[in-house]
Amino acid sequence: QVQLVESGGGLVQPGGSLRLACAASGITLDGGAIGWFRQAPGKEREGISCISGRDGTTYYRDSVKGRFAISRDNSQNTVYLQMNNLEPEDPALYYCAFKDGEKCSDYPYPYNVWGQGTQVTVSS
Repeated sequence: QVQLVESGGGLVQPGGSLRLACAASGITLDGGAIGWFRQAPGKEREGISCISGRDGTTYYRDSVKGRFAISRDNSQNTVYLQMNNLEPEDPALYYCAFKDGEKCSDYPYPYNVWGQGTQVTVSS
């Protein structure tokens, strides 16, 4: 069974940090691209980061550059999203997703395997 499971969400104060994990089963994460997306209530799902399959090239949305870092542990078949200096604009349900092919995409539609999401809340 192909499955992605996110973990690591929670409640932090502004300026705090969280590390999200996306654990895969049934697929090999370095065989495709892994994207992190988020969706806040009333807003569209947006791509925030991605790591490409073969060479591990990383991409970030402008609003998270310098604060978030994506990485992949092939031995654990897990992708991580380290989120530092969290801001009041960051709260959302965060999803990881897998797409076939190496290239990353900012858009949700090429991704064919999705996790259930993990909630990130930023509040003082």
